[in-house]
Amino acid sequence: MCVFCKIVKGEIPAKVVYEDDLIMAFHDIRPQRKVHVLVIPKKHIESLNHLTEEDKEIMGHLVVKIPEIAKRLGIAEDGYRVIVNTGNHGGQEIYHIHFHILGGEPVGPMTCS
Repeated sequence: MCVFCKIVKGEIPAKVVYEDDLIMAFHDIRPQRKVHVLVIPKKHIESLNHLTEEDKEIMGHLVVKIPEIAKRLGIAEDGYRVIVNTGNHGGQEIYHIHFHILGGEPVGPMTCS
């Protein structure tokens, strides 16, 4: 079982900022910015490449909740970045799809180096 599934089951503690029947959002243990929260579906989905038609409701719900979560975190007004890493070359470290919300300070330009 992956670490995020263990967090969903309550087997590993997390600083949860939002939770409902379909998704959970919690602070990253290695924050890259002043605010760094991960948003995950409670259903185990390995990556963007593993999404199916049956995942549309969960993933649509997740994306629609991101602005609400950003408001709760106090970063919506000034702005934030949302990142999804997919696969080894995309920098995915945990193979349970997750969206990073970064903010609370300027996140800088996007770079491709």
